[in-house]
Amino acid sequence: MRYDDAKIETAVLALLGALEFENGRVWKRYDFDVMDSLHEKGYITNPHGRHESVYLTEQGLQLAKQLADEWFGVSDGPQSQRAP
Repeated sequence: MRYDDAKIETAVLALLGALEFENGRVWKRYDFDVMDSLHEKGYITNPHGRHESVYLTEQGLQLAKQLADEWFGVSDGPQSQRAP
């Protein structure tokens, strides 16, 4: 499945807005509480430790791909232009 870059950028910007602190400051990574919650629900491996990344579990990968296809998928035509 191809994904609409403009929709992805808009979603990332929305997440940055939701997780903003100190009058416009945002972390480049996801909020620790959110990652802990996803781990507790069984969607990702343990987010604590020295690694810069986590793995999606089988259940997490299935749900993540379903959501990505639903929210960002494009069916035909050229990819959308990037959001400003």
